Amino acid sequence: MDLVNKPAVVISKCLGFERCRWNGEIINDEFVDRLAPYVDFQTVCPEMEIGLGVPRDPIHIESSKGSLSLVQPATGRDVTRDMLAFCEGFLGSLGEVDGFLLKFRSPSCGPGDVRIYASGGKSGAMDKGPGFFGGAVLATFPDLPAESEGRLKSFRIREHFLTRLFTMARFHAMQRANAMRDLVDFHARNKLLLMAYNQSELKVLGGIVANHERRRAGELIPLYREHLTKALSKVPRYTSNINVCMHALGYFTKDISAREKGYFLDALERYREGNIPLSAVTSIANSWIVRFDQAYLEQQSFFSPYPEGLAFISDSGKGRDL
Repeated sequence: MDLVNKPAVVISKCLGFERCRWNGEIINDEFVDRLAPYVDFQTVCPEMEIGLGVPRDPIHIESSKGSLSLVQPATGRDVTRDMLAFCEGFLGSLGEVDGFLLKFRSPSCGPGDVRIYASGGKSGAMDKGPGFFGGAVLATFPDLPAESEGRLKSFRIREHFLTRLFTMARFHAMQRANAMRDLVDFHARNKLLLMAYNQSELKVLGGIVANHERRRAGELIPLYREHLTKALSKVPRYTSNINVCMHALGYFTKDISAREKGYFLDALERYREGNIPLSAVTSIANSWIVRFDQAYLEQQSFFSPYPEGLAFISDSGKGRDL
């Protein structure tokens, strides 16, 4: 995989970069450490940016009459305006970015599953949702991958995040070239990946690339992006991934032994059961692609959507349907 253009990732500063948690701690995360060599991180701590020190009294989200506020219960301080102003300024001034990796359940950074309390915060959480900064990210960049390190413990969610992240980085590189031939090549290399994710959108994207109206690349690329992000928006069904793998198997049935075929089918079954990630299956196909010099499959991103060094199997949480 070409890593000349590393994905640009905005990440919560507390995830291994600085002791900026409310209690002065830092979160050391295995996935962040593994990801670091392959991306360009831009760190941010929204709470420090609005003047909250370290250590500090914690903040949380309160709801009153349908309106959300970000408050510091111990002091009674309301930092809602400060946080909203920071979110608008920071996100509005970002350059090209490919994704976000944010602190799990943080009232500022969390992209979801953040506790929301009733006004006054005297009782337990009444609801859950995104944090203020995390919510602003989702609203400002709805077409980019944004996840928390907590959810990425699941290998299925992690595979989806990495696939979207590196696909968007490759798309942005193609977009900068702004040439029709590069758009056609991008689509050709991602055809099987898109087949696994969303066949309906694959047909739409194929029609855009066919360009029967002979429109310029500058007109088509934004339209292609719109449907590309729709196609990649949901984790693909495991049955769709299996279908693509079976399609690939057809390229090798005359060349491999019955034992090799059985081993591959057994791996597919273990993937179906949720015991191994898709990357464990595609690694077998990749070995055949190299062995038999299969040029068409070699160019397909489905078999290597992100760097091999990120295809580790450990899973701290049960993750097929998270």
